[in-house]
Amino acid sequence: LLQKVINQLLRVKPQQLHNKCIWNQYQLFRIASMSVSSATTTNSHSVVYVTVPNQQVGEKLARGLVGERLAACVNIVPGVTSVYAWEGKVEQDSELLLIIKTRTGLLSSLTDYVKANHDYDVPEVISLPIQDGLPAYLNWVDSSTKEPA
Repeated sequence: LLQKVINQLLRVKPQQLHNKCIWNQYQLFRIASMSVSSATTTNSHSVVYVTVPNQQVGEKLARGLVGERLAACVNIVPGVTSVYAWEGKVEQDSELLLIIKTRTGLLSSLTDYVKANHDYDVPEVISLPIQDGLPAYLNWVDSSTKEPA
């Protein structure tokens, strides 16, 4: 309910406020809305990138991560060309990219799972904090993943 009221007040333009008391209430609600937003977006969620050699490996990892509740969602993106240095040579391979949404507190367990179940000796596991996002989506990520230890 508070978020609904805040969202309505955020749509009000300052020039629409004629009364000093209403203006002060408007400013308080703007400050409160920033507090509510930051409470749901303080780097408590992350996106993780993992490359895989083929669809089968990607689906196996994706299903395992979601099944273990280490990730809420995994997108499997085909058509990635990776150029990289490996054992003193420049290599190029066709890969798929997994885009994994999770809680930041699960990154260690997620990384361990990928290392144990990936075909590569050194799999790419890169995480980025989610700075902001739709609160309902981030709440869904929370409800779809287990509590961090």
